[in-house]
Amino acid sequence: MDEHKKLQTLLELLTYLSSGLKYSISQIIARFNLTERTAHRYIKTLRDAGFIIPRPKDGLYFIDKTSPYFREISELLHFSKEEADILNKAIHSISNENLLKGKLINKLYALYDFERVADTIVKQEHSLIIHQLIKAIKTKQKVVLCGYHSANSKRRTNRIVEPFNFTTNYIATWAFDIESNSCKTFKNTRINSVRILTENWKNEKLHIEAPIDVFRISSQEQYPVKLVLSIRACELLKEEYPLAEKYISPIDANSFLFECNVCGFEGVGRFVLGLCHEVKVLHPPILLDFIKKRAIDFLN
Repeated sequence: MDEHKKLQTLLELLTYLSSGLKYSISQIIARFNLTERTAHRYIKTLRDAGFIIPRPKDGLYFIDKTSPYFREISELLHFSKEEADILNKAIHSISNENLLKGKLINKLYALYDFERVADTIVKQEHSLIIHQLIKAIKTKQKVVLCGYHSANSKRRTNRIVEPFNFTTNYIATWAFDIESNSCKTFKNTRINSVRILTENWKNEKLHIEAPIDVFRISSQEQYPVKLVLSIRACELLKEEYPLAEKYISPIDANSFLFECNVCGFEGVGRFVLGLCHEVKVLHPPILLDFIKKRAIDFLN
């Protein structure tokens, strides 16, 4: 481990142990991917630096808040209840697709534990589901997504999956679906509850994340799309799908070009149909065929 990585790990361990919770040596080893010998050496380093880490009678470690340096750094390492409440409200006010929201969350990850960041950005009614999924990902176990509401079938079913990652800001979970033998995204708000199974993953080599386009459609296939947008369509596109903004360029004072690859026509087609008098499809012709078919199906 190089010196930069050692320093980073020490700082993260300092934050971890001063969180107000107590951790076993096995939790510290798992959290920072250390050997037991290295974990004990890092704890000794913090002790030598003046931080009081009591000898664990119950096998748990923490930094005593009477440590001489604790008060000096505590304001930097922790949020007060008022600060945490403001931060929570501010993060929730940002669109889930906003890249700045993702960058802010990544910075929080550098200092705070995975579950604690999830608590900050996930609404309370979904937090238990996210925590169960985080636990299953860490331990590489299968889960049952109980009462998952499918947008396609309109039914609620139990799905046995191998969860392995989250999409931006915990909107959905990437998982290997046992029934279909393929990787899919499952919207976390459509999951009623999560039950962790004792069975470990068996398909880790097949855990592959497919691209997700700006309209939140996921697929391995991609299609180049060109649209001419009115001012109104342009503003609505940016409001509804913030990640689309970087693919928009002005044509003149009253029109804009949207040029981007999409992972299917469901998302972009829905947007065009909703603003059919404000959008002109330049490419591809099969997108026009898709929209015509949807319009005919609606009229019939």
